[in-house]
Amino acid sequence: MILLLGASGYVGHAFARELHRRRSSFIPLTRTALDYTNFDLLFDYVRKIRPEFIINAAGYTGKPNVDACETTREETLFANTLLPQTIARVCMLTNTPWGHISSGGIYTGAKIIDDGKMRVVRDLNQPEMRRLFEQSPERLFGFTEWDEPNFSFRHAPCNFYSGTKALTEEAVRGIGQSYIWRPGTPFGEHSEPRNILWKLQHYPKVYDAIASLSHLDDFVRASLDLWECRAPFGIYNMTNPGAIATRQVIEMIQQILKPARRFEYWKDDEEFYSLDAESRGPSIKPLGQDSILLSDRLGAKSPRSHAILDVSKLLATGVKMRPVKEALENSLRNWREETPAGPLANHAGSAGQIRK
Repeated sequence: MILLLGASGYVGHAFARELHRRRSSFIPLTRTALDYTNFDLLFDYVRKIRPEFIINAAGYTGKPNVDACETTREETLFANTLLPQTIARVCMLTNTPWGHISSGGIYTGAKIIDDGKMRVVRDLNQPEMRRLFEQSPERLFGFTEWDEPNFSFRHAPCNFYSGTKALTEEAVRGIGQSYIWRPGTPFGEHSEPRNILWKLQHYPKVYDAIASLSHLDDFVRASLDLWECRAPFGIYNMTNPGAIATRQVIEMIQQILKPARRFEYWKDDEEFYSLDAESRGPSIKPLGQDSILLSDRLGAKSPRSHAILDVSKLLATGVKMRPVKEALENSLRNWREETPAGPLANHAGSAGQIRK
């Protein structure tokens, strides 16, 4: 039996769907049922039910995006760093294997070889890097699990969300029997505010970037496959193989979905980051019980991570994920405007809030 923490959130809900599909026995534990942030309560509960495996899908991502983490730092640190440490201690003391959802956002940029030497480039939006990606993408290499995170509190600048995720990896790696799964920016065929394909279709302006992405269901399946095949514990980059530029994704959206709108791009980083979001008076578009900032003058408050990750370690275990372009095309061809009902649908958490 598997214990799933954070089952009502965006990622946790995807894990619940897949576990149901696999007919796996699991308990979707929410904080309403048991405050698993309390060490004593969680310790006693795990000792009582003796799960075979624990999945930590709980955390805080900010709403509508990671900028919110800059003003809710206590909540972000508690959910993203302190809670995983509590879970790690409980798992170590009860000898319970577990998996933790980290983030590929603890890196930015990629690696290239110049004159036979490997060097890191943090900004892939430089004109020469864009030309290199367009003309010779094979010369860009992703970060591996052995590379130190370069978008963290130790390697500023970073946003607070990424800083807490990197800090957590430092705190829990090597404690007990654990997987640390690093997904990229999530996407899929379901129309949800956390889905990058939804965001690109709703934001008035698009930020063009080069990055690795993760099809949400592919990520969940691969994470569970690692456990089921008893792959070695440790850190795994969990993105769909390959990298893609936002402009390429927009072209796919235009060709397949044929939206009745013209996409506009931020001119450059200076325009994207320099706007004072507090003074612009952004408009708000309702989306059910959620809402998302949609001002065409609203830039980012905090630095963003755009990185290429190497998934060689994952693929070497025999666990597969589709190439990113294939997964993107499939998602768009099967695009669903409504959020489908599924396991725990009545308990689905709001996008960007604490995944409970």
